Amino acid sequence: MLAEKYPEEIKQIFAKYPPEQKRSAVMPLLYLAQRDEGLVTKAALEDIAQMLDITSTEVAEIVGFYTLYHDKKSGKYRMQVCTDLPCALRGADKFLQDLCGNLGVKVGETTSDGMITVEAVMCLAGCDKAPMFQLQSGEGIEYHENMTVDKTMELVAALRKSVKEVK
Repeated sequence: MLAEKYPEEIKQIFAKYPPEQKRSAVMPLLYLAQRDEGLVTKAALEDIAQMLDITSTEVAEIVGFYTLYHDKKSGKYRMQVCTDLPCALRGADKFLQDLCGNLGVKVGETTSDGMITVEAVMCLAGCDKAPMFQLQSGEGIEYHENMTVDKTMELVAALRKSVKEVK
């Protein structure tokens, strides 16, 4: 299914790796697989495993390990707040708790309008600039550092407004 939908992109991905190292293409293939729906479906996971001659469990392990790959539906935006120890020492846990309170969700949940899914993640490599988060969408990733709940809620309002203007 994936090969039928993206034949040229897959060809370009495989061209970057020697045939005996084709399993190295797993991450770009996963990124391609979640492009449309924001998640890697079970069917796509199995397609990738078959293309790379590895098991679907091996592909699923990568999806489970990295914060950039998803196997569950989420909001239009994924707000991933770093809660690693150095960030926690700079207030990330309280920031996450207060942010969720303002959005009316618990960690891992999506706002009622389907816009924002809030997640706690480990290490976004910005410990000295915590609280910080990465915002994922179909357009890519943005990093937001030295954040407050007020600044984050202003960002959420701007995201909601931009979505309404597009409609």
